[in-house]
Amino acid sequence: MPMAVEVATGRTNQKARTRKAIVDACRELTRSGAEITMPQVARAALVSEATAYRYFPDLVSLLQESLVGLWPDTAEALAPVAESADPVERVAFACEFLMRGVHAYQGSVRAMISHTITTPTRSQARPGLRFDLIDHALAPFQDAGGPTSLSPAALTRLKQRLAVVISAEALFVLTDLCGLALDDAIASAVGAATTLTRAAFSDDASAA
Repeated sequence: MPMAVEVATGRTNQKARTRKAIVDACRELTRSGAEITMPQVARAALVSEATAYRYFPDLVSLLQESLVGLWPDTAEALAPVAESADPVERVAFACEFLMRGVHAYQGSVRAMISHTITTPTRSQARPGLRFDLIDHALAPFQDAGGPTSLSPAALTRLKQRLAVVISAEALFVLTDLCGLALDDAIASAVGAATTLTRAAFSDDASAA
């Protein structure tokens, strides 16, 4: 192999290793629940902050890549209620799953919220796991021919309302501002989500 090719290959491999080290460091910080900033990631990866920024223009882009694969897919997450025909039970499980995951990975979640709120054009960078969980939890009730279902309009309204409650923002309001312990905060959010769900199905049945 010509020397020039060997040098180019070596540089490419080194860049790949450096990028992987940065992503792995961010992922480990995420798993720890610790606060995440670019300087902290750089220190954990044993690179300079300037080097980290050469590979990732901002913390949001780094978080996007580091979060891949950390959360299970939606079907796996809701597998314990896969056979349930009770919308309240399914929504309650989805809500608690998200809340506990947010708490476990809160450093990265808070960082993502902080950076995308101050830069609204990056809002689509947020994972949006709540929407997948809500959609999956309510999927069995979209069929108008099923034993339990909601009209399309009612289902859309319910999903929008649940998106407010089944969220990282709701958990942080309950823990940070209301001062609730984690389990109490989750119970409060689950209670709100199940109340919304129960009311939606009750109202739709009454209107039928």
